[in-house]
Amino acid sequence: MKKSVLRKYAHLIATVGVNVKRGQEVFIYAELDQPEFVRMVAEECYKAGAARVNVEWSDQALACLHTRRRSQKVLSTLTSYELEKWKYQAEVLPCKIYLMSEDPDGMAKVNQKKVAAAQQAKMKLIKPIRDKMEDRYQWCIAAVPGAAWAKKVFPHLPKGKAIEALWEAILTTSRVTDDPVAAWEEHNRDLHDRCEYLNGLGIRELHYTSKNGTDFRVRLMDESIFAAGGEYTLTGNYFNPNIPSEEVFTSPKRGEAEGIVYASLPLSYNGQLIENFSVRFENGKAVEVHAERGEGVLREMIAMDEGAAYLGECALVPYASPIRESGILFYNTLFDENAACHLALGRGFGGCVRDHEKYSLDELREKGVNDSIIHVDFMIGTEDLDIDATTKDGRVVPIFRKGNWAF
Repeated sequence: MKKSVLRKYAHLIATVGVNVKRGQEVFIYAELDQPEFVRMVAEECYKAGAARVNVEWSDQALACLHTRRRSQKVLSTLTSYELEKWKYQAEVLPCKIYLMSEDPDGMAKVNQKKVAAAQQAKMKLIKPIRDKMEDRYQWCIAAVPGAAWAKKVFPHLPKGKAIEALWEAILTTSRVTDDPVAAWEEHNRDLHDRCEYLNGLGIRELHYTSKNGTDFRVRLMDESIFAAGGEYTLTGNYFNPNIPSEEVFTSPKRGEAEGIVYASLPLSYNGQLIENFSVRFENGKAVEVHAERGEGVLREMIAMDEGAAYLGECALVPYASPIRESGILFYNTLFDENAACHLALGRGFGGCVRDHEKYSLDELREKGVNDSIIHVDFMIGTEDLDIDATTKDGRVVPIFRKGNWAF
């Protein structure tokens, strides 16, 4: 891939993604796959005015080794060093960039019960700190090719060509054009206008139906609003948390969902694939799950904590999105969630409550924003998906017809 194109992508992540402000600190989290590009992103952050850029490297194979070799007690312990890093970030509120490249199947052979138990133990200490950071810092998730991921997506190509093909797919769907900044400004305007329309309807409930068996109703909070694309921190800094992004989303009311949904794409969770699965809801809670592959992982996921089996997000994505039309199954939620309408189990978004800045986190949760240590998106959009909205004044308004916007 040409360095000039990669430079545009790095600039996009630094200036449109996290939108680094002068004097801010930046943390970049990356695997070992594309060190040259990570250096580009760091340089672009400095050019944007960052005072300090920190890079934290990880390695999936090493994570597997740690999981196998460490005792449950050691694996579940958050060291004082790790805890102090979280406290430091809560104090300085850095921009955080996550560059994803891991193998979708890279953790398939590890003990998931052990992993889940370790996550649960550590999050008891991390979550209160993370809650203090909620809506107060800029962050962005983007992607770069890893060799194993590229071969999963393009199994018929040699490794080098597979990596190049994945680069091309990432850059195209991320709108890295001749002028990526202008392309994102135009895209965000369209998403903003769709949110304005939806927020003007006064939606009380969404009803999803599809020929694959999906028949599902979910209630929104009285003050629910739809959001999309860029968003603001509580201090007024604008940023784009996902590159790419095609979704218009909201957080539903906890405990108000009924029916069954069938996944339309595989889900990669903690380095393991879950395929051909369904989730049935009663009183807002996932009470029954089935999967042809990865059912045990799915059950572990919804048992992570008390809120993991409840919904945190309903996202609307047209079937005609650029990612779906690319014909590529990415085996990566950042991309695949933008190829189809999806739901998320776990933590909801306080920012999806009207005038959310006026409320504390506890008050937002009292209004119905779900709380959990997880937030996991899974795709349910199909080419025949219909979605109807019932408004507060009793009207039924079509939102999706045959997988695409009905307005």
